[in-house]
Amino acid sequence: MQESIHNYFDLGLIQWMSYPPQRYELLDTVTKVSRDPFFNAIEMTQIHDDKEREAARDLLAQSHMTVCYGAQPRLLGPGLNPNDLDEAKRLLAEKTLIEAVDEAEYLGAKGIAFLSGKWEEATKDEAYQQLLKTTRNVCSYAYKKGMMVELEVFDFDMDKCSLIGPAPLAAQFASDVRLTHSNFGLIMDLSHFPTTYETSKFAIQCTKPYITHLHIGNAVVKEGCEAYGDLHPRFGFPNSANDTAELLDFFQVLKQENILDCNNPMVLSFEVLPRPDEDADIIVANTKRVIERAWAQL
Repeated sequence: MQESIHNYFDLGLIQWMSYPPQRYELLDTVTKVSRDPFFNAIEMTQIHDDKEREAARDLLAQSHMTVCYGAQPRLLGPGLNPNDLDEAKRLLAEKTLIEAVDEAEYLGAKGIAFLSGKWEEATKDEAYQQLLKTTRNVCSYAYKKGMMVELEVFDFDMDKCSLIGPAPLAAQFASDVRLTHSNFGLIMDLSHFPTTYETSKFAIQCTKPYITHLHIGNAVVKEGCEAYGDLHPRFGFPNSANDTAELLDFFQVLKQENILDCNNPMVLSFEVLPRPDEDADIIVANTKRVIERAWAQL
């Protein structure tokens, strides 16, 4: 593709994934990403310290980047489930998502992203209705602020074991939410396609009308291998599913399905986590190289 990828995407990264908070200072990494003109977007999550949150907000305001907000850690950390059959527990998940909308607004984001919770085969229909309830309530709250709510599609039986789930079910769920709320969309993630046993073509074609945001990354789906599951290792990691060829295929599908739109660029963030012995800056550079090579071959 001779045209710049920046014509078609706001390229970003998931800040807490690329720079794990156990190893890297939040404000240092926000500053680093804000200084890098490769990035037009950054995805943030909950910041517990008030002064640090204010400082991050001010840095982001200077950057002219699109700010996104991932509420996934707010659910995964304390084990909250937005489709919990226990109504009191479901309400706790809904409460933290409502709070996420407020924090996202403060940081300059125009919406939040989240994921569905764990489920059981015997009660999946009831869980589906609980998730609808949570999602619609959060969408109603976000709508008053002119904000979006996006559900990221995860695996259903490998690691996160989320209700949503394979691409056809994600499309069904998005259709049901859109019946009542227009400010809802799906995040489709290349790194999750191997974990849901789906190809880029199948997953994108199933969910195309509802996609509002994209992620890319890698996964290891060979049992017994290092980084097995939803751990987002670097592209080219041993025994992993995705590298330049798979990202090229992903781009080809997006082009064929007319998802590339230079008038309304979609956020495309990479979700790549350095292993404990890896340097985050090198892994970020690795990912940039893979993106640029795959795009050049398109």
